[in-house]
Amino acid sequence: MAARRSPLALLAASLAVLAAVASADSWLYEKFNTDGTVRADYDASGQQVAMLNLDRSSGAGFNSKEQYLYGEFSIQMKLIPGNSAGTVSCFYLTSGDSDDHDEIDMEFMGNSTGQPVVLNTNVWASGDGKKEHQFDLWFDPAADYHNYTIIWNPTNIIFKVDGNVIRCFKRYADLPYPSSRPMALHATLWDGSYWATEKGKVPIDWSGAPFVVSYRSYSADACVSGGACPAGSDRWMNKQPDAAEWGTIKWAESNYMRYNYCEDGWRFPQGLPAECSRS
Repeated sequence: MAARRSPLALLAASLAVLAAVASADSWLYEKFNTDGTVRADYDASGQQVAMLNLDRSSGAGFNSKEQYLYGEFSIQMKLIPGNSAGTVSCFYLTSGDSDDHDEIDMEFMGNSTGQPVVLNTNVWASGDGKKEHQFDLWFDPAADYHNYTIIWNPTNIIFKVDGNVIRCFKRYADLPYPSSRPMALHATLWDGSYWATEKGKVPIDWSGAPFVVSYRSYSADACVSGGACPAGSDRWMNKQPDAAEWGTIKWAESNYMRYNYCEDGWRFPQGLPAECSRS
C-alpha cells in the first residue's frame, strides 16, 4: 500500500513548484526599474504580468537596467478596454532625453469605444524624428495579449505585430541612423490628451480611471552595451525582410495605414526627407 503524504507535505510541494515557476519568469524587478503605480502578478500559466496604472495623479512605467546596442526586443501587451481615448501605451527604446538622442517607438494611441486603436511607429536618430508610420490595429488589442517586436540592427529597424512585419526603416550611409548610442528599453502609460486621439480633439474621460495596461512575456536577445553579443545573434543582427515579409508590409500599408510621413508634403514644405525617395 502506497504511503499517504500529509497535507503539509503536499502544500510544501505545491509552494515549491509555484516558487520555481515564479523564479523562472520574474523578469520585471530583475531587469527593470519602475516608476509610478506598477503592480506585478502571475497569470494561470505562471507568467509574470506587469500592470501599469494611469490616473489623474500620474502615469507609470518601467525601464531596463541594462542599455543595448542592437537586438531583438519583444513583449506581449493587453491594452485598455473600452474608451481609451487620450491614453498612450508604449514599448520603445531610447538613448535618453538629450537633443541629439536616438529612439525607436511603438506607441499605442487610445480611441473612443468602437474606434480602432492606432499604432504609431517612429524612429529618431541624432535628434531627428518625424518619421511616423501609423496603423489602425486590425484586432481588439484589449481582448487578449498580442505580441509586439522591434528588431534593431546595423542595416534596418523592423517592426512586427504578432510575428507579422509591418514596417522596415532602412539605413542609408549618408543619413542619420541609430547606430552609436546605447539605448534602454522602456514601457510607459501616460496622458496624451493633447495629442493622441484625433490630434488632441478627444481627451481622457477620467471617469474610467484607473486605466490599466498589462505586459508579459518580455524577451531581449540583444547586445548589452560594453559587453558581448549573445550566442545566435546572427539571426537578428543580419535580418532583413524577405519577399514574404515585404508582402506583409505592403498588406499593412494598403489596408491599415493611417499616416505616412513620406506622403505629408504640408509638414515638409521644403521637401520630403531624403529616405522617402529611396524606399
